[in-house]
Amino acid sequence: MMSDAFSAVILGIIEGVTEFLPVSSTGHLLLAERFFDLGEGSFWESFAVLIQLGAILAIVALYFAKLWRIALDTFNDPYARRFVVGVLVAFLPAAVIGALAGGYIKAFLFNPWVVCFSLIVGGAILLWVDQLDLKPHEHEATTFPLPMYLYIGFAQCVAMIPGVSRSGASIVGAMLLGADKRAAAEFSFFLAIPTMVGAFAYDFYKNRADMTTDHLGIVAIGFVVSFVTAMIVVKTFLTYVTRHGFTLFAWWRIIVGTLGLIALAIGK
Repeated sequence: MMSDAFSAVILGIIEGVTEFLPVSSTGHLLLAERFFDLGEGSFWESFAVLIQLGAILAIVALYFAKLWRIALDTFNDPYARRFVVGVLVAFLPAAVIGALAGGYIKAFLFNPWVVCFSLIVGGAILLWVDQLDLKPHEHEATTFPLPMYLYIGFAQCVAMIPGVSRSGASIVGAMLLGADKRAAAEFSFFLAIPTMVGAFAYDFYKNRADMTTDHLGIVAIGFVVSFVTAMIVVKTFLTYVTRHGFTLFAWWRIIVGTLGLIALAIGK
């Protein structure tokens, strides 16, 4: 059994690398815990949610100037106000469905078999989307039509199935609705802020009684590691996906999912 601090570092790296790539951070964390004995026990289920805030703060840091300008202009600029409303509208489906069905989803779907199948299916969908001759007409994440924000929010809800990928679902949804790759990816980043902050607050409140000083230290390690890793990954991902599409991430999903199924089938 690896030390808790080492587990926190490895899981923090996995979270930071995968949170904003269309490969499913939750799926990778669950598989790492299952196959490499990283972070066993009920605390580590909450840990995976709590360290996501580190990755989210990386987005806030990278886009601070744009987000701060929008915040200042919210009350006197209708375009800034519409974007804020759009993010909240997109966040609403996940908030409602998560509150109503979150317990059932964790109880019945959070297992490595579901993750592996979801990784493979999601990879196939990414390959399919990459082959479509899409004609994007939305090139700025802050100016999508309000109905489009809502539809992307519903697309994000598919990622409540572990292995689907929150960023992947919202990116694919946005592209099918007319966004270009960069705008779709950037909006998935912005939508992650209320979505993951909400998940963090809910999980922390629910498990606050079980949080010891040692637990807080382990969470802090994972938080910092996921923050630094996500800072590095986000800008690289935007540049890469704009030029090359999603083929690399699609095949990564298919390979990881297939290897996972083989390992499960032989009893690993």
